Formats: sequence, structure tokens, C-alpha cells
Amino acid sequence: MIRVFRISTSTSLMLLTALLFQATIPSGVAQAQKTRAGSGDGDSPLFHEYRSVQIGMTTEEVRKKLNNPSDKSDEQDFFIFSDNESAQVFYDKSHKVFAISVNFLSDARDLPTAKAVFGADIAPKPDGSIYKMVRYPKAGCWVSFSRTAGDSPLTTVTVQKID
Repeated sequence: MIRVFRISTSTSLMLLTALLFQATIPSGVAQAQKTRAGSGDGDSPLFHEYRSVQIGMTTEEVRKKLNNPSDKSDEQDFFIFSDNESAQVFYDKSHKVFAISVNFLSDARDLPTAKAVFGADIAPKPDGSIYKMVRYPKAGCWVSFSRTAGDSPLTTVTVQKID
């Protein structure tokens, strides 16, 4: 079955930018970053929920908290909160959240910082981009933060259950 849905131009641009950014990270570099990230110092991450949605919640609970998604399925929901903020919530076979990924354009009202996500600033790369992933084994999840370079960066924060 093919699904067709409408997405605003700014949202399309945001999604395309996120995909292009992830595609430009060579696998060796991404693996090295994951290895360097290691385990978190604390038992649980600072960023463990988004708009009161957490890993382990049911599809019904998420939709009650975030209202109707722009696109929904048994596997994921896509929410657009503004032209500058959107989120994807991913569900496992038991219809429980296993990952939350949030995208913010540079004009977003509540644009998160690396310090807010990890408790410390992250030094930008020479091109101005930022990436960090930290595993929290005791909490059973990992958290990543990425920000593209440029005048209008895209910031993505993801929390995902560790299998």
C-alpha cells in the first residue's frame, strides 16, 4: 500500500536537510563518533522525554498527549507542531514507543542546546556542525544530538531504546 500525504514546503525542506546531513556522514566517521561517545556518566539522560512522551508509552498515550499526528501508522507517528518543529515517534510490535526523534529549525522557539541535552557544551567541528551520541545502559537508551552547519542549522535530538 502506498501512502500519500501532504507536507508543507518548510517541513519538506527540514526533512530533506536532515536526510542529507545523515547521508553525508561517512560510516567510518559515524562509527568513530559512536565509539568515542561511550557510556553516559550518569545513570539516566537529561533528555529522556519530549512533551511528556517517553519510551515505553503506548500509541494511545502518545496521541492523547500530542493530539492527532500529521501522519500515523502502527509503526510511527509524525507530528508537526510548527514550521520550525516536528517529531517522529516510533513504535514496536507491541505498540509501545521505542524511539523519539525531534527536529528543530534555527527559528524554533524552544531550540535545545547540547548543554540542555547532555549537561555540557559540545565543541563544534571545523565546519560548525555538532554531533554527539551517548549510551545510558542503566536507563536502557541512547541519546543523540546533531546540529548542521550554516546560518539556518537543523537540530535533531533523538532518544532510542537499547535492545
